[in-house]
Amino acid sequence: MNDPYFFGYGSLVNRNTHTYPGAEKARLKGWRRAWVHVDPWPSAVLTAVADPETEIDGLIASVPGADWAALDAREHNYDRLPATHQVTHGLDRPLDVAVYAVHPDLHAQPERRAPILLSYLDVVVQGYLREFGPQGAAQFFATTDNWDTPVLDDRTLPRYPRHKVLTDDERAVVDRWLAEIEAVMLALD
Repeated sequence: MNDPYFFGYGSLVNRNTHTYPGAEKARLKGWRRAWVHVDPWPSAVLTAVADPETEIDGLIASVPGADWAALDAREHNYDRLPATHQVTHGLDRPLDVAVYAVHPDLHAQPERRAPILLSYLDVVVQGYLREFGPQGAAQFFATTDNWDTPVLDDRTLPRYPRHKVLTDDERAVVDRWLAEIEAVMLALD
């Protein structure tokens, strides 16, 4: 029996945030990303949302022994959904692939949107830069919705539990894209 795989499209693209083996570049058809608020979380989360017109790049990696417990715990507000027939990859065998997505019923419409943590965004963009280069980072921004969500600049005191230190060049790419999309930046209190 072959191990199943997950498709990562956010922080799981950054290999420094997990130890799952066999990580490979892949593409997911029929989905895009969005920043959403999930009560009672104090910050926005990145989720996949169905969109038949869009494809997103990411990584697949195996889940040894089909032991999903640790990954399900990491993605605890997300549903694990079958995505086998939507994923293209370079491996020479068929794979059983799942993708995590926040159920649409949990996407809250609060009066005040929870901010995107810059430390979270940094991790995601660092992964895309390292896997797909500058064009990958550009595609990430182009295939992600809700950039009108404010961004909390927590780089000096990261709140994201899997935060990573970016190189000067990586930080410059993130900052350039935030300026390009005219992100509303919030300072830490």
